[in-house]
Amino acid sequence: MGKHIGFTGLWLWVALMAMVVGCSPSAQVDEPAEVASEELQAIDSLMWRQPDSALAQLQRFVVSPEADSLDVFNGHYCQLLISELLYKNYKQQSNRDDLLQAVGYFDSIVMADGYKKDGRKADARGASLQERNVFLDARAHYINGAGFYERNDVVNACAEYLKALEAMEEQFEEKELTGKKAVFMFYAYNRLLELFSAQFMMDPALSCGEQALAICQHEPALSNEIPNTYYHIGRQYDKKEEMVIAARYYELAKEGMSNTDNPIYRDVIYMKALCDYQLGLGAEQTLNTMKQTLANVQDERECATRFLLIGSVFSEEGVYDSALRYFELAFKNETDATSKIRAAESIRIVYDSLGDREKANEFMRYVTDHKESEGENKALVSKLEDMFKDHINQKQKKEAEEAREKAVRKAMNIIIPVAIGAVLIIIVVAKLRSKKLLKEQQEKADRVLGEAEQEHDKELRLWQAEADKTLEETKKRHESEMEAERLTYQKEQEALRQSLRQHEARVNALETALVQQCEEAERRREAFLKEPICQRILGQVRRKPITTRENAFELGLALKDEDFEQLRAAVEKHYSGFDYALLSRYPDLKYGHLALCHLHLLGINESEIAVLKNVSYSAIKKQNESLQEKLELKEGVAGYVLSVAESLCVTQDVTQTKETIEEDLDAWIVCQIKENPKITTEELAKKSQKCVRTIKRHIAIMEHIRYVGSGYSGHWEVVE
Repeated sequence: MGKHIGFTGLWLWVALMAMVVGCSPSAQVDEPAEVASEELQAIDSLMWRQPDSALAQLQRFVVSPEADSLDVFNGHYCQLLISELLYKNYKQQSNRDDLLQAVGYFDSIVMADGYKKDGRKADARGASLQERNVFLDARAHYINGAGFYERNDVVNACAEYLKALEAMEEQFEEKELTGKKAVFMFYAYNRLLELFSAQFMMDPALSCGEQALAICQHEPALSNEIPNTYYHIGRQYDKKEEMVIAARYYELAKEGMSNTDNPIYRDVIYMKALCDYQLGLGAEQTLNTMKQTLANVQDERECATRFLLIGSVFSEEGVYDSALRYFELAFKNETDATSKIRAAESIRIVYDSLGDREKANEFMRYVTDHKESEGENKALVSKLEDMFKDHINQKQKKEAEEAREKAVRKAMNIIIPVAIGAVLIIIVVAKLRSKKLLKEQQEKADRVLGEAEQEHDKELRLWQAEADKTLEETKKRHESEMEAERLTYQKEQEALRQSLRQHEARVNALETALVQQCEEAERRREAFLKEPICQRILGQVRRKPITTRENAFELGLALKDEDFEQLRAAVEKHYSGFDYALLSRYPDLKYGHLALCHLHLLGINESEIAVLKNVSYSAIKKQNESLQEKLELKEGVAGYVLSVAESLCVTQDVTQTKETIEEDLDAWIVCQIKENPKITTEELAKKSQKCVRTIKRHIAIMEHIRYVGSGYSGHWEVVE
């Protein structure tokens, strides 16, 4: 997690130890408290532009006589600068204890004597000092969080980052967060984005990423950080599997990056290519983009990361040999523990798919030995979520309080002048008017008021009478409408009950018909499997154990053309019209596809089919995938072929019964597909309380319904 010191920088570490000692607070205080040293301020200013030059200047300062006379404030200020410059120059914190003391010191001076309860000093200079001290306090918490993060203490790191943000947001208004303050706020939100992203807490990470992006867009000094922020936001949507939004952010990041020869740009290219692949882009184009980008990579660790992504595409495509080669390279060269575990898990999945249980178990043990326990990770994520929620709640509470105060101030700005004006008017009137005039006005006002009250009472009585009349008419009309609606509702309910009774009768008849169909299907399958050619084929493949690496000529099991013809005749005998049913719906099917369907009716696996057809296992695998694509299936071929055969087992009586009963189910399936084109057969079965096989059988005979695409990326279409 943390940054570390290289062996070539050992001399720098010794110098930094001298800096820690040299910048320790002195017992002598020769200048007023809280007055920052000009040398330290100059180093601070340089740090935001050239951190390496600032570190060299700080090293020269700590060995100068001025460093020996630093007061308490500047001693802690110096320790803060040491920690910040170590971090900005990719060095590990070597002044941890002194930094913790500096954090406590800056916390104390922010709340020191001489400040009001709202955290502001009485005079303008004091307010300026308070703002400076709050900024230093926030920086101290931020760099302290970085120290915790270097030591893998994620919870305390998160707490310190949030304290830094709270200190800044409590002291400064949004319009005041410019320049260095805006840069600091961006760094804090960006660190939280990386922290939450590493724990797969996408929603908090997105919240922090959007805050960081808003700061970048308003602060000119951070304009070059906008593409990187787009990339990190895209990663969060990628993890949430919201690929369309993720692809948009990756494209924005790619367009905004002027320097294309760096790891971040290559990360964007790889993640964009992978995202486009998951949205339906062809694997060949995706792999070409990744391999072209890989040619510019020199660093072995970066290569390992790229290998992992390329291998995932090969694995998704079922090209396991290529996937395994890239995964093993990633596992060998990767130094990051999390990425190495991912590579091991990917290798395990490939070996499991290839049937090599020994190798799969070997990598499973590696993953188990090195992966963090799920309970510990959940506890960590729970703590982080609670901390972030508390931060958000406090922020919202503060914003609500500020809004209330602003509303009160606005109201007072209106009420006070109006009240003062009214008082002045009363005073002027009182002086200008005599008592007699006031008495006459009072009497006139009383008379006018009495007349107005009488007129008001008269109007009120007339209005009351009219309202009572209107209310009575409305009540009668409403009762009449309610009665009409009640009668209509009763008729509708009766019609619904009648329809329900008819539907139940049709359902009962359908269940009886289905039982008959199942019995007929079972009888025909038993008869089919007892055919001599079927018995001979099943007997051959079950007498000898077959693996994916054995060839047919080694076992002597390869079928001849006459065997395939006999098998086709057996299928036609017991499942009359089977080939016609497939060809009528999928006219592109060839003789080889039909022969493969006939073998699937025997219930044998791909390894056995490969031996019977005298081809390799991978060839049969590709033939099955080709057949599955031509049949527009999301699932395996064997189940679909069996469902087509069973659909041909319906007797004339059963067919007539089903034609009248199953119309409702067909119409219901069409309605559900129109509402949700990506619905699965399992979801249809669950909603209709039917079995999956029934749903598949219905869809198989409805020619106006077809599945476009493959796997979970495809969808249903209803051809009108």
